[in-house]
Amino acid sequence: MGELTIIIPTLNAALHLRNSLPPLAAFDALDLVQEVILADGGSEDATADIAEASGATHIKVSRGRGSQLAAGAAMARGRWLLFLHADTRLAENWHEAVRDFINTPENAQRAGYFRFRLDDDGIRALLMAKVVALRARVLGLPYGDQGLLISSDHYRRIGGFREIPLMEDVEIVRRIGRRNLIPLAPQATTSAERYRRDGYLMRPVRNLCCLFLYFVGMPPRYIVRLYG
Repeated sequence: MGELTIIIPTLNAALHLRNSLPPLAAFDALDLVQEVILADGGSEDATADIAEASGATHIKVSRGRGSQLAAGAAMARGRWLLFLHADTRLAENWHEAVRDFINTPENAQRAGYFRFRLDDDGIRALLMAKVVALRARVLGLPYGDQGLLISSDHYRRIGGFREIPLMEDVEIVRRIGRRNLIPLAPQATTSAERYRRDGYLMRPVRNLCCLFLYFVGMPPRYIVRLYG
């Protein structure tokens, strides 16, 4: 029996799950993953059907990414937790890096995150990946689309995810601390849909504005309106 619980917040995510679940689908054979939990905020598409077909557990919870992540973690049985976004697909060798991280005793008080990549081979997407890598390394701010690997004991010790609609990833990594955040080599490829829709300039500018407002104390329930 594996020791890892993978937790994915979902909301009408069927299209993305068809791409992101396959690298996790063989979790029984890996002897690493104990369970995959989809914490669903009220999907009206085929999300539940895809969860059942893949062997994942589908739970219905209050909508809001922080609330969904917290609910999934509350029912997790694994000694380690891996939080992923529904539109993020891990590289095929993800489990090797995760196993190495888990087997390193010092990491019981740390958390790991993957290398960010967009499913777009254009120069703008490649530049965005470099900016994200710099932000994560220098500022200690990897976002949720890079995943978060943490022991369940340490997760509970620091208080877990706050039940907020936005900035739940920033909030928890600030409590973990920059020195305790370890980059993992495999890529986490995330959908570039928002960047294509909003623009490779305007989307990061909007994200930066949201981050600034959060740091100056604006409640996330208001910031989420700007985030879109």
